[in-house]
Amino acid sequence: MAKIIECVANFSEGRRKEVIDEIATSLRQVDGCSLLDVDAGLSTNRTVYTFVGSPHAVVEGALNAARTAFRLIDMTRHHGEHPRLGALDVCPFIPLQGATMEDCIQCAHNFAKQLVHELEVPVYLYGAVAQEPKRELLPSIRVGEYEELPKKLKDPAWKPDYGPAKFVGSWGATVVGVRKFLIAYNVNLLSTKEQAHRIALNIRQQGRGKESGRLRCVQAIGWYICEEDMAQVSTNITNFEVTPIHKVYEEVSKDAAELKLPVVGSQVVGLLPFQAMMTAAEYYMEKEKLFILDEEHKIRLVVSRLGLDSLGPFKPKEKIIEYMISREDEFPLSKLPLQMFIRNVGARTAAPGGGSVSAAIAAMGAALGSMVGLMSYGKRQFEKEDPVMREHIPVLHNAMLELTKAVDKDSIAFSGYMDALKMPKTTQEESERRDAALQTALRMAVHVPLTMAQRVDAVWPAMAAMAQHGNVACKSDIQVGAKALELGVEGASYNVLINLEGLTDEKFKSEVQEDMQKLVKRARACAADVLRILQKGQ
Repeated sequence: MAKIIECVANFSEGRRKEVIDEIATSLRQVDGCSLLDVDAGLSTNRTVYTFVGSPHAVVEGALNAARTAFRLIDMTRHHGEHPRLGALDVCPFIPLQGATMEDCIQCAHNFAKQLVHELEVPVYLYGAVAQEPKRELLPSIRVGEYEELPKKLKDPAWKPDYGPAKFVGSWGATVVGVRKFLIAYNVNLLSTKEQAHRIALNIRQQGRGKESGRLRCVQAIGWYICEEDMAQVSTNITNFEVTPIHKVYEEVSKDAAELKLPVVGSQVVGLLPFQAMMTAAEYYMEKEKLFILDEEHKIRLVVSRLGLDSLGPFKPKEKIIEYMISREDEFPLSKLPLQMFIRNVGARTAAPGGGSVSAAIAAMGAALGSMVGLMSYGKRQFEKEDPVMREHIPVLHNAMLELTKAVDKDSIAFSGYMDALKMPKTTQEESERRDAALQTALRMAVHVPLTMAQRVDAVWPAMAAMAQHGNVACKSDIQVGAKALELGVEGASYNVLINLEGLTDEKFKSEVQEDMQKLVKRARACAADVLRILQKGQ
């Protein structure tokens, strides 16, 4: 898998469109660098550029944008609501697909060194690349902001990590970092700046003085957005798994209600992860006892409940990071028309083969179970069964989606094995490297069908519930679905066993064989139970 790194460069210019556009153009000019989002703010006088690419491409993109900003931005004339230290105020690197924090740390060092070499400006490092504890947090480095920078640079304790300890008036200083995905999330208030800031101090982790705030992994300030004639509690959520976006919204709303202040929606600056939206959807679905399956509908629910479209349209394909970086060639087999997929299976190629077909059959089995649930839910004659359907339909629906992806995962695993076979083996070192690659590939070729069988194993209670409580007119659909799931597990077993033959780890082989035997035995028994339930119901 190719390494993809995200960079979220914040430039201190949000008012001059020609400057904003020229920086964007400089990013698009770099091969392999994809500009995903440009978010400019008038009152903050700041623009956030989100772009992704290989480690080399994102560094080159950031450098090209910095070169442009150096020509066009003069910090001696800059004023805005957002705290800032320089023209390119902050430049964090974030690991995405296939990339690690170590990859990003290398990017940060490479970028900082080259920036200093070309522009001779001071650079500080923060986050995972910080060289000392007091520089780990961005707000700590920004204390005093641009106006206090000349004095700060004279203090040996604040010597830059890269570059000269001299004040470059037109530029200021740049803070380069490495961090996990951060969500810039603002809650809108019809209030004063001071009231918004009071709420920010209540919720942010740092709190006020010695008193900590209520929300972990949240940085927050209050400011006023003149162009919208409203205040905002502006937050950076540094770990959305610890504090999700809906929690920030609910806590701000609670404090606002105590102050008798209206909350009028919220705003995501830049991009956010798909899972952040799904977590918020699950919260509101549980809170309001809602039944929603499709991810598109879940996203609409979150947009509605958080008022994410209050300051402009919220377009998921332009705001959710996974939608922005998804490739057209991702999961190619499962996206084929059925007729073309069958032809590919029947062609003179080893993949797609039995593993992909087993996954496809299992996915259709789960799909039939989901269909029966949906054909039962909401109908007057089956109304008493609605609670059962609401519990079990999502299990089958989600299994259907995951098993569909396994169609491609099995083919990819096989391709990895074939690639390992083609590795050179003319020397002892090459042979050892090839053998290690083969063992890794075979483990993956075992892992995919084994995981698929385990996924099927989790849906049997839902299938039994459909057989017992579902629409009686769909009896044959449940019968076919149960046998399809059983066959999917049988097929997975054949693929697991054939790939285990080439592995040298006898303990691993024994454990997997035992697990697979249990899964097959359980699949046969559960499928038979489903058919018996249907037979009794006649």
